[in-house]
Amino acid sequence: MKFYKITFSPTGGTLKVADILTGALSGSAVAVDLTDSTRNFAGVSFAQEDVAVIAVPSYGGRVPGPASVRLGTMNGGGARAVLVCVYGNRAYEDTLAELEDIARQAGFRVIAAVAAIAEHSIAHKYAAGRPDEQDRQQLQTFAAQIQEKLSAGTDLQAHIPGNRPYKKAGGSSLVPVPAQGCNSCGLCAAKCPVQAIDPSDPRRICHGTCISCMRCVSICPQSARKVDPAMLEGINTMLSKVCTERKKGELFL
Repeated sequence: MKFYKITFSPTGGTLKVADILTGALSGSAVAVDLTDSTRNFAGVSFAQEDVAVIAVPSYGGRVPGPASVRLGTMNGGGARAVLVCVYGNRAYEDTLAELEDIARQAGFRVIAAVAAIAEHSIAHKYAAGRPDEQDRQQLQTFAAQIQEKLSAGTDLQAHIPGNRPYKKAGGSSLVPVPAQGCNSCGLCAAKCPVQAIDPSDPRRICHGTCISCMRCVSICPQSARKVDPAMLEGINTMLSKVCTERKKGELFL
């Protein structure tokens, strides 16, 4: 039996949650990075005795499109799956339900699901510093309960919240652009999960391809990728109405 950690984590928050949960379950796991736009995920397959923690962020209450496509091409082989959706303290809406459908269609057996919170990837003041120690303790408790179910060998029985059909996916209007200080090093283009940045000229962006994941902003060594300040202020104002209360993680067994 092998443990796998399958993540789509452009800015690292989802990966932090997956690391805590996987570490508590197995100590170590084979990493599969769904943000790698160069990888052929159709060649990734699993055995029935394997366990995969599949973690994605919630983008407007949905699974990010590239994560959906790449996960859907895998051969689950009947491996048991622990689903994880991570959100920035607003809501995850249909993310877990959609992730459940994708995983089952790919051949995984869903045995548990977790909703967890990490720092908002755009409006960083919301859920700042999360997952924190309180989150870590809760995730470790979840892992102990999941481990009991793994040992019992039963599949998921609990209802995972969400709607079918899913809510309409939103557009990607918040596109980071190069700012003063950009030296065209090309790191953003190399690491963009959807290849929206021209590697020959990182100042050129395909706005229709960008998914507003904020990876380029988070990894730029010059801090020279920025989003429109007025739009960012609007997002902060909108989220202030729904993100002030600390949300707690949830476990579905």
